[in-house]
Amino acid sequence: MEFISWKKEDGVAIATINRPPANALSRALILEVDALLDEVKNDPDVRAIVLHGEGRFFSAGADIKEFTEVTSGEEFSKLSASGQAVFERVETFHKPVIAAIHGAALGGGLELAMSCHMRFVTENAKLGLPELQLGLIPGFAGTQRLPRYVGVAKAAEMLLTSDPVTGKEAVQLGLANRSFGEEDLLPQTLSIAKKIAKKSPVSVKAAIDMLQYSKRGAFDEGVKAEADSFGTVFVSEDAKEGIGAFLEKREAQFKGK
Repeated sequence: MEFISWKKEDGVAIATINRPPANALSRALILEVDALLDEVKNDPDVRAIVLHGEGRFFSAGADIKEFTEVTSGEEFSKLSASGQAVFERVETFHKPVIAAIHGAALGGGLELAMSCHMRFVTENAKLGLPELQLGLIPGFAGTQRLPRYVGVAKAAEMLLTSDPVTGKEAVQLGLANRSFGEEDLLPQTLSIAKKIAKKSPVSVKAAIDMLQYSKRGAFDEGVKAEADSFGTVFVSEDAKEGIGAFLEKREAQFKGK
């Protein structure tokens, strides 16, 4: 891949976006996000993914220059739908994808971050959807995901004014999980990812699947699916190992079976 490189460390794939100067999301970069998931999906040594940006930003937005190459509304719609599909795959991916955000996550950069399962930020990071300043609207499901995290009223304010929030504010709003100092962001995010990587891949996948019901507000469907999933997970080898390790007061060694 040209714009994303990654390495493994203690069960975590550390993926770095590197497209200077602002890590703008081009169509090629979005396809590389999809390719990254392909590379790690069947790797038993990868149980979580941390995504961060090289340089000054996580991602300062979509590549506006590419927009000038699009000549029709139909083509814009296809561009939007293709990006939405990749970000939907991130959101439903069976291994947790965690964003470590410094500098800025704006426009498409924030839309990518919102599709991740968790977001950790620096206190002074800027998170926002400024598309209306260009006479546009977010096109990678930003109008739909932002209200989930901050509520409809705050989402309307952020969208219609184009004003970003700081990392500290993002935590208060529920848009981000925690904030850290600049030097601590990646180490702390990795520490959390490594903690998750020690869990059973079977139960992690089941938990991610169940969270999708809560995002849709489908409570009745969700509790039924949870009961079915609980039964499936309970008879897994990982569950037997986890229960055995608890009773024997030792650390469980999960194999994802």
